[in-house]
Amino acid sequence: MFSHTQNENGTYNTRCLYCFMTVASAVESVEEVEQLETHHLCPERALSDLLARSTAARPPVHPH
Repeated sequence: MFSHTQNENGTYNTRCLYCFMTVASAVESVEEVEQLETHHLCPERALSDLLARSTAARPPVHPH
């Protein structure tokens, strides 16, 4: 998930909505923005996915 803004000169900025890192600024085309976003390695998203997988892999605990 990314937030896009357009500058007065027509270029674009994109920011990751998970870690709030600016992925790119002053990019000239939407296609280039999308390409740069696919290469973004978000540490917040990676941690979230890892925690979700480890939680799903644990067997349920029964209170006895």
